[in-house]
Amino acid sequence: MNAATDPALRVVIVDDEAPARARLRDLLEDCRPQVPHELVGEAASGREALELLQSTGANLALLDVRMPEMDGLELAGHLSMLPQPPAIVFVTAYDEFAVRAFDLHAVDYLMKPVRASRLAEALSRARHSVPLQAAQARALAGAPRRQLSVTEGGRVHLVPVDDVLYFKTELKYVTIRTPQREYLVEDSLMQLEQEFGDRFVRIHRNCLAARAAITGFERLGGGAVETHWVAVLRGVPEKLAISRRQQHVVRDFAR
Repeated sequence: MNAATDPALRVVIVDDEAPARARLRDLLEDCRPQVPHELVGEAASGREALELLQSTGANLALLDVRMPEMDGLELAGHLSMLPQPPAIVFVTAYDEFAVRAFDLHAVDYLMKPVRASRLAEALSRARHSVPLQAAQARALAGAPRRQLSVTEGGRVHLVPVDDVLYFKTELKYVTIRTPQREYLVEDSLMQLEQEFGDRFVRIHRNCLAARAAITGFERLGGGAVETHWVAVLRGVPEKLAISRRQQHVVRDFAR
């Protein structure tokens, strides 16, 4: 591939510290004669970055690793859900994340303070990078996500895990319920249980309920109707059936 056919680099800087963004902005300007590119935006958080990358069509993200609310490694996983995921270059002062970063198919891993020559090298590599696949990102992200990626209307939105009351399988899809509404996600119930098993409890083969959202249990039925337990959750009117196999949950919560 030659310079004439190389894809134009449209770059977004993602760092929660303004001085760090300014430093990268200056370095990009120094690199422009060597590696032509366009800086199309800056973001101070992962959520802001996701919106910016979708609105600008940027194809390269320079990501800080340690950021509040959502680190760069988790953000890389959410970016992989985009129809055209950007190439990723991590920029950080911490070297302990390097192995995971390259497992995530990052183009490069730059240590702060970044040198212009290293940034130019990373920009050149970005032209030939292979986008990260979503399933691979979930497997390699490490710590449980704090946000879930939801695709609606051709866009990726983030739903905080703290807002989720339950996950429930409906036919071939998993529905997540928040106090406000329902969403569909591509994760399987088994994957979600493995990732969030400390925060959600299986109450049925098709349902995981947030432990913190369960306010009590009720026993329904009697007479000609077989009795069964249901879980009562804060913020939603529906009550979730507890299967016979999972009825130990009622006892566990009583302890």
